[in-house]
Amino acid sequence: MQYSASVNKLTQPLVQELINNADKLRLGVQILENGCTIIDAGIDVPGGLEAGRIITEICMGGMGTVSISQSAYTDNWPLTINVHSTNPVLSCLGSQYAGWSLAHEKYFALGSGPARAMARKEKEGITVPVEQLYKELDYQDSADSTVLVIENDKIPPVEIIEKIASACGVSTAQLTIIVTPTSSIAGAVQVVGRVLEVAMHKAHELHFPLENIIDGSGSAPVCPPHPDFVKAMGRTNDAILFAGQVHIFVKGSDEDAEKLAKELPSSTSKDYGKPFAEIFKACNYDFFKIDGMLFSPASVIVTAVDSGNSFRAGKLDNDLLDQSFGA
Repeated sequence: MQYSASVNKLTQPLVQELINNADKLRLGVQILENGCTIIDAGIDVPGGLEAGRIITEICMGGMGTVSISQSAYTDNWPLTINVHSTNPVLSCLGSQYAGWSLAHEKYFALGSGPARAMARKEKEGITVPVEQLYKELDYQDSADSTVLVIENDKIPPVEIIEKIASACGVSTAQLTIIVTPTSSIAGAVQVVGRVLEVAMHKAHELHFPLENIIDGSGSAPVCPPHPDFVKAMGRTNDAILFAGQVHIFVKGSDEDAEKLAKELPSSTSKDYGKPFAEIFKACNYDFFKIDGMLFSPASVIVTAVDSGNSFRAGKLDNDLLDQSFGA
């Protein structure tokens, strides 16, 4: 696979939209002494659904289209985020995937978005080493400025900001960091907006040829936020695990498409069956003790474009969704 589009250049207008409309979107914008632009999407400001929608498009490297609508496909949670990308592998794995681990003293956060494609940095011990992943994608971006989205309820310390800028090869003045607390509305939206990304990641884990994935879309209910971090994180995951729907278009044989459809749903995991917050607690809050196959949509359609046949697997679970969302 070879890509010529720059995810960083594609997202620059979206970042500027957040800055230009900060008051309307209920965002906070500040320029630090080192020149870095910080966009607060829920720490000291309310943020909201529209901010989360735009941030999701930024996470997707400007190669995804995101909308929010009302839907009746779940029993009790009509607010729905819809995403699609005609370059789902690059958009989701090359940009949106939240794999950059950022730590300094007691501060820890995961970063996602276009800056990853410039720095090519990831968390140690992750199942897909970053150099291997970007080598498979045959992609490394370069641009004059970049943006990283961080899931945290605090602005990162200067040391982390300088580390990000250095890894990306830009000055701190050319770096924008968007901070989205998981407990905020915007934070919930941008995490649930990863419904297609988790399908791409699991497809890669299943060793499905990435070059055979040619298009994709997904949807999931927007969860109500929760002030407790673990419960908020649990709800964002459960929105995808219990009610995420994905439709992927692939090249290749019917056999390969059917196999992918059967193996993709979250219900194939040994850890499936209770809200994520409970699973996380049972694993002593250690992500690496959770079965990696759990992180995937509830329901999947895989269309083999060469034959025109489609294969469906998995199902929505309204009871578990209600349990997680506090109905």
